Amino acid sequence: MTTTEPTTSREHADLLETLALHRRFLRYTVRNLTDEQAAQRTTVSELTLGGLIKHVTAMERQWVEFIRVGPEAVAGFDESWASNFRMTGSDTLASLLDAYEEVARSTEALVATLDLDASQPLPEAPWFEPGARWSARRVLLHLIAETSQHAGHADIIRESLDGAKTMG
Repeated sequence: MTTTEPTTSREHADLLETLALHRRFLRYTVRNLTDEQAAQRTTVSELTLGGLIKHVTAMERQWVEFIRVGPEAVAGFDESWASNFRMTGSDTLASLLDAYEEVARSTEALVATLDLDASQPLPEAPWFEPGARWSARRVLLHLIAETSQHAGHADIIRESLDGAKTMG
């Protein structure tokens, strides 16, 4: 799915700038928090701020790998998938943010070489239409949507935690 030469189209830049904007919203939401606050549930949901950072990191890593290698990168979910939504063991907010930054750099480097029209078949799963394919462009749009949605979740959790807001 990649080309040999870096691509500098406006579309590539727009996709990366939009994804970066929503990553910034999400990272801003966890500003000045302790690890304990980042792991705290503030709503009836199981979601926590640290868990959301961990999840978007895993989700982005998985979908970028899908662009590289295809459906085996996103095939199957086991019982460990739920741990991608929780701070566990040695997780700290700083380590989760570092991992998120590393994934962002990897995504940005890949996008610079992508043919956005190249596609991969989606794995068989009840939530994908049989025989469907996603282009690299569609995967990036999915990453933007997921990141944006989870930034909104994070804003609600943060406001419930201490009244701080990302916007407004």
